Amino acid sequence: MAKELTPRSEDYSQWYNDLVIKADLAESSAVRGCMVIKPYGYAIWEKMQHELDRMFKETGHVNAYFPLFIPKSFLSKEADHVEGFAKECAVVTHYRLKTNPDGSGVVVDPEAKLEEELIVRPTSETIIWNTYKNWIHSYRDLPILCNQWANVVRWEMRTRLFLRTAEFLWQEGHTAHETYEEAEAEAQKMLNVYGDFVENFMAVPVIKGVKSETERFAGAVDTYTIEALMQDGKALQSGTSHFLGQNFAKAFDVQYQTREGKLDYVWATSWGVSTRLMGALIMTHSDDNGLVLPPNLAPIQVVIVPIFKTEEQLAEISAKVNEITAKLKALGITVKYDDSDAKKPGWKFAEYELKGVPVRLAMGARDLENGTVEVARRDTLTKETVSLEGIDAYVKNLLDEIQKNIFKKALDYRNSMIKKVDSYDEFKVEIEKGGFILAHWDGTPETEAQIKEETKATIRCVPFDTYLGDDKEPGKCMVTGKPSKCRVLFARSY
Repeated sequence: MAKELTPRSEDYSQWYNDLVIKADLAESSAVRGCMVIKPYGYAIWEKMQHELDRMFKETGHVNAYFPLFIPKSFLSKEADHVEGFAKECAVVTHYRLKTNPDGSGVVVDPEAKLEEELIVRPTSETIIWNTYKNWIHSYRDLPILCNQWANVVRWEMRTRLFLRTAEFLWQEGHTAHETYEEAEAEAQKMLNVYGDFVENFMAVPVIKGVKSETERFAGAVDTYTIEALMQDGKALQSGTSHFLGQNFAKAFDVQYQTREGKLDYVWATSWGVSTRLMGALIMTHSDDNGLVLPPNLAPIQVVIVPIFKTEEQLAEISAKVNEITAKLKALGITVKYDDSDAKKPGWKFAEYELKGVPVRLAMGARDLENGTVEVARRDTLTKETVSLEGIDAYVKNLLDEIQKNIFKKALDYRNSMIKKVDSYDEFKVEIEKGGFILAHWDGTPETEAQIKEETKATIRCVPFDTYLGDDKEPGKCMVTGKPSKCRVLFARSY
């Protein structure tokens, strides 16, 4: 099966598409631009969802659900917001079908036109802030810390499974606060939650920073981002948190009585990650043999394959495997025992390698006699024979080691692909090689647009000081020579 994957060096984009399909993660649907997430792919997304949901609740957030449909007039209330999403909106104009008089099927009933068109949500700020107006009257009603797990629609013309589809799954947090400081702290806190999740569970290193004015979320005062680097040298925005100021509160007239008895507009944030994280997971770690999944998110952490010739051998091996499985499950490890006789062991090895299962155990009659088992690692494609005594602790430690090794490999690659440049000519050369480039920019949208037009590179973020350290030094814009406060992070991106 691995031989059916296009090598990354030959065509990275085709390799990605091959892998998503052949590893049974997702496939295109009958609806143009939409995808079917298959059970194995959804199992990974469920683990992501479970961990993120736990982290959100640990920080005081609760889940709610808001309508899929948004009245068109709501989007008109915040000018920057509607401008940012207008070209991506799907619009519902009628509410009924009828049988075509010629018997050829159904047609839209022209008598069933809606008085006001409904937008299929591209994001939920407007419908949520219209709702919050009914919930918020006094400072005693604040803060509101809501999250929802939902689907959204953004009408994309050029799609790719997980990375960019017309409909995708995500979570979106929407919070309301009493003060500027509280809302600003919330926005940065949730970005750090995303950073912790992506690094500690997905094993993907990220750079945190603030978006330029051109790249920020429509309607936000500031957008904070985590940026990851894929194996082809392109960046992938992997999570954003937005400080919305009072923009949406003013648009929907959401005021509260302050502690001093006055009226003021509430302060807001929103933040979200989507099934795009599946694309990041695949492209950061996987190889020409298939998926490489970090143990913390693998639906199957350990697969056990028996090697047998007779039913009697299988029965003896199964008895021992049941003991091993019980011990591993007691440690919280997910295990699959594949004792089916429909496929040969070699086929199974290739199948689980393609699916990125972190650890594979193989046991035959000789292993049973010797009290051993063969252990194969997916991250290094190495294997060794070890004693069954203490195998549970051995596998537990091995999974922890694999998680750390996968992250270190990605981190070392990312760090090797960060370059500093001072001239525009050097920038044009280096951007062709891929990776992140730290360079000076004069802060104007005109220069930013010129760089994008001429090089296809965008400003991914202005990295936070904690990451840049001594890179905060002022300089001159590589394009115009005008003063620059600090270096910003450029890359070509998905």
